[in-house]
Amino acid sequence: MSSNKLGNQWATLDKDLNRISHVEYATAYVSRPLVGLGIALAFIVLAGLAASVLFGDFPSNFVVIAAAGFGAYMALNIGANDVANNMGPAVGANALTMGGAIVIAALCESAGALLAGGDVVSTISKGIIDPAGMENSSVFIWAMMAALISSALWVNLATFVGAPVSTTHSVVGGVMGAGIAAAGFGAVSWPTMGTIAASWVISPVLGGAIAAAFLAFIKANIIYQDDKIAAARRWVPVLVGIMAGAFASYLALKGLKKIIKIDMPTALLIGVVLGALTYVITAPLIKRQSEGMENRNKSLKALFGIPLVLSAALLSFAHGANDVANAVGPLAAIVHASEFGNFAAKVSIPMWVMVIGAFGISFGLFLFGPKLIRMVGSQITKLNPMRAYCVALSAAITVIVASWLGLPVSSTHIAVGGVFGVGFYREWHAERRLRNSVAKRPEAKRIAPEERRRRKLVRRSHFMTIVAAWVITVPAAAAMSAVIFLILNAIVG
Repeated sequence: MSSNKLGNQWATLDKDLNRISHVEYATAYVSRPLVGLGIALAFIVLAGLAASVLFGDFPSNFVVIAAAGFGAYMALNIGANDVANNMGPAVGANALTMGGAIVIAALCESAGALLAGGDVVSTISKGIIDPAGMENSSVFIWAMMAALISSALWVNLATFVGAPVSTTHSVVGGVMGAGIAAAGFGAVSWPTMGTIAASWVISPVLGGAIAAAFLAFIKANIIYQDDKIAAARRWVPVLVGIMAGAFASYLALKGLKKIIKIDMPTALLIGVVLGALTYVITAPLIKRQSEGMENRNKSLKALFGIPLVLSAALLSFAHGANDVANAVGPLAAIVHASEFGNFAAKVSIPMWVMVIGAFGISFGLFLFGPKLIRMVGSQITKLNPMRAYCVALSAAITVIVASWLGLPVSSTHIAVGGVFGVGFYREWHAERRLRNSVAKRPEAKRIAPEERRRRKLVRRSHFMTIVAAWVITVPAAAAMSAVIFLILNAIVG
C-alpha cells in the first residue's frame, strides 16, 4: 500500500473521530439540563415515598403523597428563585464564587429551616381566607392543594423567564384564588390583601432608599476622601457594627421564633449590644488588615469582602427560618386535615415536612439557582463589595422597620429593590458630577442624549420585567389556583 493511500486513510479516520467527538460534545451539552431535571424528579418521588412511609395508613394517604410531591416541587422552585436574592449581590461583587455561594446558602437555608423554622404556621397564610367558609375538610384540602400547585408553577415560570419573584406572595395568591373558587369572594380577608398589596410598593422602595443612603455615606466619607485607608479604618468598623446589630435584631425578630419569642424593644437592645461588641472586635482587625494597602478603591473592596460573605450567610439563615414555613404551609394544612378530618387556623408543621422544604431548597439552589444568582448579582447593575454590602444591610434594616410598622414584606422585593436603589443612585450621582464638571468647565464636551441613554447603569429591560412579574404574581397565582381547584374538585367530586 502506497504512503499516499495510507495518509488518506488516516485523514479519513481523523475526520470520523472528529465527528464522533462533536456528537459526544453535543450530547453532553443537550443532556446537561436533563440531569438537573432528572435529579429534581427523583427528589419529588422520594418526598412522596417518604410521606407514604411516615404519614401512616390513612384512607386519604394518596392525597398526602401527592401533596408531599408538590411540596417538594415548590421547595425546589424556592431554591431556584428566592435564594438567589441573598447570594446574588455577593457573587456579583466577586466576594464569593458561584460554588461557594451555593454551598453556604444550602447549609444556612437548611439550618435556618430545621433549627429556627416556625413550628406553628398559619395554614391560610396570615388570615387570607376564612376556613369556616369551606363546606368540609375535603374542599379545604383541595383548595390547599390547588394553592400549592399554582404557586409552584408560577415560581417555576418566573425562574424560566429570569424574574426574581416573592414565593410568599405566590402562596398568598394561590390561597386567595382557591379560597374564592371554593367559598366565594366573601371568604377572602380583603384588608389583609390590601396590606400585602401595599407591601409590593413599600418593600422595594424602602430597601432601595436605605441601600442608596448607605452607598452615599460610603462615597462621601470613605471613597472620596484624600486618605481612603485612614477613612476606612475609622468608618468600616462602624459599618460592620451596624450590620452586626441589624442582623442580630433581624434574626431575633424573624429567625428565632421557634426557640424564643422576642419583642421589638428586646430585639433592638440585642442588636445594640452585639453591634457595639462587633465594633470593638472589628476595629483592630480592620487596622491590621489595612496596613500596607495602597490608597485606592481596590483596597477598600478587600475590607468589605468578609462582612459581605457573613451578611449573605445570615440572610440565608433568616430566609430559611422565615420563608420555608410559608412555602410548606399548605402541605402542613393538608397533612393536618387528612389526619384529623378537620381544619384549623394554625397547625404544627411535622418535622418531615420541614425536611422536605429544607432539602428541596438546597437541591433547587444547586440545580437551577445559578441563573437567577447571576441575574441579580451582575445583570441588573454592576456591583462591587461596597455596593453589595449596602444591599445586604438594607435588607436587614428594612425588615426591622417593616416589623415595627406592622407591614408584611417580601425578602425578594427588599433585596432586589436594594440592587435597584444602588444602581439608580449611581446613575443620579454620575449625572450630577457630569453637570458639575460642565458648569465648572464650559468647554467640557457634552454627551449626546443617545450616548447618555446607552450609559444607563441599570438595565431597563430587567427592571421592567421584574416589576411586571411582581405586579402580576398574586393575580396570576390566584387565577391559576382557581382553575386548578375547579379541575381537582370536578375530578374527585
